[in-house]
Amino acid sequence: MKAAFYKGKRRLFNRLVSWWDRGPYSHMEIVFDDQTAASSSFMDGGVRIKPIQFDDSRWDFIELPRELFAEDISRAWFQNNIGLRYDFLGLIRFAIDAIPERKNKYFCSEACLESLGISEAWRFTPNAAYTFLHNLIELKAKNV
Repeated sequence: MKAAFYKGKRRLFNRLVSWWDRGPYSHMEIVFDDQTAASSSFMDGGVRIKPIQFDDSRWDFIELPRELFAEDISRAWFQNNIGLRYDFLGLIRFAIDAIPERKNKYFCSEACLESLGISEAWRFTPNAAYTFLHNLIELKAKNV
């Protein structure tokens, strides 16, 4: 299983998210071993699982170690939450802190990290999620 981070700039929404988040990424997916992908997508309206052909020039990947993350648990989270709406206001929360978290809607990195068992996943933008996972895996590799 991998985490995939989109660094494309083809759509205005992607450019705005990566600009506001001050990093290269505007979207996150979980890629299962069967190559299906899961996330919450603005374009798809919310939480979903679907096949995606990843263009390596537009995506960066982090291998998610089995000793830290269970694919069956992540997949089950997505299957149990398919159809929940995209949390557009959740993204706005990063600009206006007074907007409360909503338990029945998810933005991409929130859904992905929640499926991995990360608490308070709503606090992570795509770029923060990349840094968090990268650092967590690096620390685990060093046995810290």
